[in-house]
This record gives sequence, structure tokens and C-alpha cells, in this order.
Amino acid sequence: MKISGILMIIAGFAAILFGGFSYKSHDQVPDMGLIQVVDTEYHPVRIPPILGMAGILMGGGMVFFRRKPRRFPFRRKQG
Repeated sequence: MKISGILMIIAGFAAILFGGFSYKSHDQVPDMGLIQVVDTEYHPVRIPPILGMAGILMGGGMVFFRRKPRRFPFRRKQG
């Protein structure tokens, strides 16, 4: 849980700093003889800052309020 909380905090800060990401897609346009035309289109994906803040808060909660390992008081002794 601690590692996933730290990753969530990092992702929250990245969402606030960068505000999103973009990807591109390539579409093949019909050939015109010897010339090949490729249409490249960029698609921006925006991440609202409130989601970044929520990720930071949830990650902090996962790190600081993590579950403690259970101890069994009535453990049998072998041997």
C-alpha cells in the first residue's frame, strides 16, 4: 500500500504540473502515384487540477494511514 500511495502522490503532482498529455495518431491517406501522404493528428487529453489534488490526498492517506500487519496472539508453537 505504501508504494502505491507514493505512486499516486507522484501522479497527482504530475497532473497538476503538466495539466494533461497528448498523443498522436497516424492515418494513411490514399496513395497518389509515387507520393505517400500520412495524416498526423494530435489529440490533447486534459486532466483537471482537482483530480491531481485528489490523487495527492488519497496517496497521502494511503501512506500515512496504512494498515498495520495483524499479529496472532494465539500462535501454536511447533516442535
